[in-house]
Amino acid sequence: MTAPAPAPSARRLRTRATLLAVLGEHGTLSRAEISRLTGLSRSAVSSAVTDLLGEGLVSETTTAGAAGRGRRAAAVTLRRAHALVLAFDFGHTHVTCAVADTAGTVLGEATAHLDVDNHPREVLDAAAALADQALTAAGHTLDRITAIAAGIPGALDTRTNVVRAPSTLSQWIGMDPAAELGRVFGRPVTVGNDAEMGARGERAYGSDRAVNDLVYVKASTGIGAGLLLDGRIYRGASGISGEIGHIQLPDAATWCRCGNRGCLESVASIVEVRRRLVHVLTPGARPGDPVDLPPLGELADVPAAARVIGEAGRTIGRVLADLVNCLNPAAIVIGGELGQAGAPLVNGIRESVDRYAQPAVAEAVDIRASRLGLRAELHGAIDAAVAAATAR
Repeated sequence: MTAPAPAPSARRLRTRATLLAVLGEHGTLSRAEISRLTGLSRSAVSSAVTDLLGEGLVSETTTAGAAGRGRRAAAVTLRRAHALVLAFDFGHTHVTCAVADTAGTVLGEATAHLDVDNHPREVLDAAAALADQALTAAGHTLDRITAIAAGIPGALDTRTNVVRAPSTLSQWIGMDPAAELGRVFGRPVTVGNDAEMGARGERAYGSDRAVNDLVYVKASTGIGAGLLLDGRIYRGASGISGEIGHIQLPDAATWCRCGNRGCLESVASIVEVRRRLVHVLTPGARPGDPVDLPPLGELADVPAAARVIGEAGRTIGRVLADLVNCLNPAAIVIGGELGQAGAPLVNGIRESVDRYAQPAVAEAVDIRASRLGLRAELHGAIDAAVAAATAR
């Protein structure tokens, strides 16, 4: 029986990733130009190009010298449609990994449900296992991956790449997720906030390619916004923009996990909405009793439930109205678990934006539920990985 081929070394994987990245950035290059731009030896470049040619990730053509004279030059080109990326969506209670091509087509996927906030080491181990499962489902191996990206459900300081906010990912404080995942996979990993990834996903794969000014709201356990302004993701001075869940409401006094009273997410998160729905739909239930609620999308025709959801929408819309006045976006897209509520939520948000925002900017903004649903963040991570692979 033929012995299996040895797994490629971490150095060989890094060399391949470097070649794919430089080809994505500069287009067609000769082997000599690749060597000059990357600093790699010509033998290393030759070996990597040979591997990539065998896998169909690049093509190589030869052209004669001027007037047919001189030595033939070889030109290497990235076959973009055949390049593969790895993307992660880290939620508070799940991790999903997908293998996709650079057209955004998901080829393999795997999900695990676990406590992401409090067990970072176990989560990193799970990420490696999920990548193996997704790659197996796609029929590929890690050495075919040209770039990796991940979205995390917490504030990431872009100056230091470490997790900052103690109210989420409490056991990740001070950790550098990009570096940690880079060690797991032996190559660079792009990491961003989950709401930012949601905005990217909607722009790239949610029929919003023509929209340059978009606010994506992830309304789940927390409420955060990903800001796409003038066609670019806006992260702020330290990368912690969009924390609208901690804007305080004047008439609210509920304690928030951040230590303040009256924050938006303390009165309009999915946790609070479900609590009120339990009270309305199962009035005999006692606090702490397990109650199975129907999916939010099925409650639009239940008058009492629609009122609860609509009131949450009006509360969120009051905050978004100020954002609309400041940013004048073309679209507000509501994602996350609460975004699954559909029309009652969106109509409530629309009502408050029309009531509190200036008429001209209110009229200009389209407000709708995410077309990608709970997969917006995963598709945003795919888009970030594709951008890294092709250096757009």
